[in-house]
Amino acid sequence: MSTDAPVGRPSVTEPTRASSPTPARQSTSRGGARPRVRRTGTARTGSVLKWVYLGIGLVFALVPFIWMVSGSFRSEADLFGHPASLFPTSTTLHGYVGVWQQLPFLRLLANSFVFTIVTTVLTLLFDSMCAYALARMRFVGRNVAFVLVIATLMVPFQVTLIPVFVELFHLGWLNTYQGLIIPRATSAFGIFLFRQFFIDIPVELDEAARIDGAGHWRIYWQVILPLAKPAIATVAVLNGMALWNDLLWPLVVTTSNDMLTLPAGLTLFGGAHVTDHAVLLAGAVISLVPIALGFFFAQKYFVAGVATTGLK
Repeated sequence: MSTDAPVGRPSVTEPTRASSPTPARQSTSRGGARPRVRRTGTARTGSVLKWVYLGIGLVFALVPFIWMVSGSFRSEADLFGHPASLFPTSTTLHGYVGVWQQLPFLRLLANSFVFTIVTTVLTLLFDSMCAYALARMRFVGRNVAFVLVIATLMVPFQVTLIPVFVELFHLGWLNTYQGLIIPRATSAFGIFLFRQFFIDIPVELDEAARIDGAGHWRIYWQVILPLAKPAIATVAVLNGMALWNDLLWPLVVTTSNDMLTLPAGLTLFGGAHVTDHAVLLAGAVISLVPIALGFFFAQKYFVAGVATTGLK
């Protein structure tokens, strides 16, 4: 008889339920409801101060605008009698009637539209082409050219005013649309902004288009520009606002009232002894409408361009 005892299998113990995560914890870790975080006193104070600062800034921004719109419906006696009042004591349309009767307003408005729209379109075209060359093309002196473009930002426009005027005089372009438009058809700021935006676009898109047989012009027109809508809107809004409100350049280049733009034409109301303030304010309100509409329709791309410019 054998006395050897049978060897049994080692027992396998099952993990206790306490060691496994509970369903409630699993749901919480996998995206369940987040526990509420109580806001501290410092966070609440910061939120209140933020709204206070925004409210103060809104007041400083809206009060001059409200006063301008209100003043366009007021008489001269009301303006001088209650200059600090935001609302008129009695409304009148004298300012808006005077704009149409005392000036060739439609002519001034047409000149402003032609000057602003044509110059902005040319600026977008020339600045984006120059920026594409500086961002995508390899040539000797590229960095030097970019530095020279940036250096022109430090030169005030008034410094080059007299040489440009003399050149336009010899060309016979005074009191002409080409004299108004062509000297303002490029912008160093636009070239800089477009270049910074083009650098952020992946180069692989250019290589893929080049494999399909595309040249530089096709890559620029069909690949780069469709992706640069935020930069285009930013340059268009900023440059369009500057051109629409420009006073000095139209006064220098034009000498006849038929070629003046709207801001320059409104200066005719400011006499040496008498100034019709209601007409001035009414003209300013009318000139503000196109800029406000342009910014309203382009603000989505404009905000995106400002937020992403310079980011990698």
